[in-house]
Amino acid sequence: MNKPVLVIMAAGMGSRYGGLKQLDPVGGHGQLIIDYSIYDARRAGFETVVFVIKPEIEADFKAAIGDRVSKVMDVKYAYQLKEDLPEGYTVPAGRSKPWGTAHAALATRKIVDGPFAVINADDYYGPEAFQEVYAYLCGHPDGEVYEYAMVGYLLKNTVTENGTVARGVCEETADHYLAQVTERTKIEKGEPPRFTEDDGKTWTELPADTVVSMNLWGFTRSFLDEALARFPAFLDKALAEDPEKGEYFLPTVVSQLIDEGKARVKVLRSEDKWYGVTYREDKPTVVAAIAEKTAAGLYPDQLWEV
Repeated sequence: MNKPVLVIMAAGMGSRYGGLKQLDPVGGHGQLIIDYSIYDARRAGFETVVFVIKPEIEADFKAAIGDRVSKVMDVKYAYQLKEDLPEGYTVPAGRSKPWGTAHAALATRKIVDGPFAVINADDYYGPEAFQEVYAYLCGHPDGEVYEYAMVGYLLKNTVTENGTVARGVCEETADHYLAQVTERTKIEKGEPPRFTEDDGKTWTELPADTVVSMNLWGFTRSFLDEALARFPAFLDKALAEDPEKGEYFLPTVVSQLIDEGKARVKVLRSEDKWYGVTYREDKPTVVAAIAEKTAAGLYPDQLWEV
């Protein structure tokens, strides 16, 4: 079996934050959030990283991160293009962005030929998550069903002080396989946290220890083949209902495969606290957390001085 590779979805611009938040330093020597994820992944065992980017940011991205990481890992690039569609489909008028996280994963289909983990570029996941998913991918090839994994976080460890966040709320079976993921797009911090589906008119509480998805998945190559095969059905619906903004999400494909009995997804656990720059006001918290972890010895000061 091929060694697992790390896929990092870095094509998105942070609309709520403004600008390329992936390229905003949080470490004491200009390190980015993505640097810490790659560092944690590397010491967990990953040796290859595939960055999914947009061609127009390639030069900036390589200068800011890719060229540096290439000194310690095998670095490859895949390009998420809104024009990357099945034969017979065209980009609708008014569509300015690509087609979501499942589409981002599909951008790697000519590069990735074995197990892989997928993460967001702008989230800090912590060391435990990468150790868990790497070990799982190494030991669980597809059998009678596809063998996937997801690293689940406690909701209380994934909220921000500065607004609402979107999280996939997970339901598990008794033996800790994923039963369902429900996207909640507006969750705010509280005792306990709560979410709204009607712009704040009503709120529903969620237990603080609810397991949520932070888009850290472990897949075999079969996921890309399934996502590609299901893409036309998604497009047919999206082009009819929401041609400018419809998105093909990773959890949507996962849920379909679970419902059809074709895949099972082990819910791995991380007690680490998530950090991310969802809003500009989040940055000082992330900078302080990284400084604290560095002072405690979790990360070297220079990070890539290996």
